[in-house]
Amino acid sequence: MCNSEHYTLTTYACIFSYLYFVLNTDIEYFRKEMASLDRVKVLVLGDSGVGKSSLVHLLCQNQVLGNPSWTVGCSVDVRVHDYREGTPEEKTYYIELWDVGGSVGNASSIILVHDLTNKKSSQNLYRWSLEALSKDSSPTGIIVSNGDYDREQFAENSIPLLLIGTKFDQIQEKQRNDVLTRTAFLSEDFNAEEINLDCTNPRYLAAGSSNAVKLSRFFDKVIEKRYFTRDPSQMQSFTDRRRFNFKSVHSD
Repeated sequence: MCNSEHYTLTTYACIFSYLYFVLNTDIEYFRKEMASLDRVKVLVLGDSGVGKSSLVHLLCQNQVLGNPSWTVGCSVDVRVHDYREGTPEEKTYYIELWDVGGSVGNASSIILVHDLTNKKSSQNLYRWSLEALSKDSSPTGIIVSNGDYDREQFAENSIPLLLIGTKFDQIQEKQRNDVLTRTAFLSEDFNAEEINLDCTNPRYLAAGSSNAVKLSRFFDKVIEKRYFTRDPSQMQSFTDRRRFNFKSVHSD
């Protein structure tokens, strides 16, 4: 082997070693940076079969879940979210989405999921929210009564809520107005923004769409509640309210 060939091979070896070092250094730096991100927990609640697993997969992976299965216990997926994106306060956070298939744990924020083609799943959101929001209440915290439903309970609730209706594509055209009216009532009752979508179509959450804006706004609220509330003890919780009724669900 001539000196020029040896020099060339040596040069390539040095370049390869350098690139390998830089690449591994960048990967290690990236891992440390990701590990240092602050996290927030969001419960994803709703009846079995409404599409919670498909929704979580879409939110976190921006992909359609090929073979959704029943969730036993709970599963957790992570979404990276840029808080106040495009502003001087922009910061990256982990959003942990807990797809709850059974009992409900402590809630710092909640996504309520219902099937737009299944009216019962919409009605059951009141019970799901009550179980989650009153988890730490004393026996005198909330009284289930036969009185009128008081949406003021949610108006003063400090826990961020988001209402998501799935299977929007399966609503018959003649029923669409009635379904959207019902979801609007739900949104008003929970004092929460609503998103209606099809979990098999990522375009419903395309960047810049109204749904994407609502989702980003919700996650910003979750982060603010977790990290920027000066004195959480001064915020009135849902469990401070006294009366709750399930008979007032809008079911026409």
